Amino acid sequence: MSKDTPPARDKKAAFKRVLLKLSGEALAGNDGYGINTEVIQTIAHDVKDAVDLGVEIGIVIGGGNIFRGVAASAKGMDRASSDYMGMLATCINALALQDSLEKLNIDTRVQSAIKMEQISEPYIRRKAMRHLEKGRVVIFAAGTGNPYFTTDTAASLRAMEIGAELILKATKVDGIYDKDPEVHKDAVMFSELRYIDVLNKDLKVMDATAVSLSMDNKLPIITFNLGTQGNIKRVLQGDKIGTRIDS
Repeated sequence: MSKDTPPARDKKAAFKRVLLKLSGEALAGNDGYGINTEVIQTIAHDVKDAVDLGVEIGIVIGGGNIFRGVAASAKGMDRASSDYMGMLATCINALALQDSLEKLNIDTRVQSAIKMEQISEPYIRRKAMRHLEKGRVVIFAAGTGNPYFTTDTAASLRAMEIGAELILKATKVDGIYDKDPEVHKDAVMFSELRYIDVLNKDLKVMDATAVSLSMDNKLPIITFNLGTQGNIKRVLQGDKIGTRIDS
């Protein structure tokens, strides 16, 4: 590039407000359990890049790196009790992510569906939207606040409540495949899918309730690899990565 050539400018964001769904397992990285500080710092930097684009971001975070209610229920624990324990795990992850974001000077609020005044705000839809309008990142913890509902369902619900244009579903693989790419070398990735295809093929990228909610409200979902740094920004700029689910 010659000295007279101006530097390339970042593309503008293709979306104004989005909901990012992070699994708890993603925060564990290769440790398999707990919170990997390097991973959560990388996620925070990616979220900062998105905020710098002017995108308003809500985040729903899971708790599977600490406790999985469904797994505990399968071993004989009461399902409602185990799900509440899983909700508490999401709050731990939300506070950790908030800390990483605020270290990057990103104003962040945690709103919990279960009241915990000492550590978070209660979830109030209008207050969440006001935070987003002011450029703050809002992390929605404790799922929907009800047992028997996953954080995937919470992501679809919160996305619709705040008027998000898109759900970003961060995963450990590049998109949605016809079979597990970590097991099958010949697995084929889909670039686009319809909601009904996800349900009929039982592709398990999100639970059926979450996909059905998104389908009923025509809310697109893009799944992508969180492990590739910069992918959140690329999706928001309209680059075709991962798998897009819509009507």
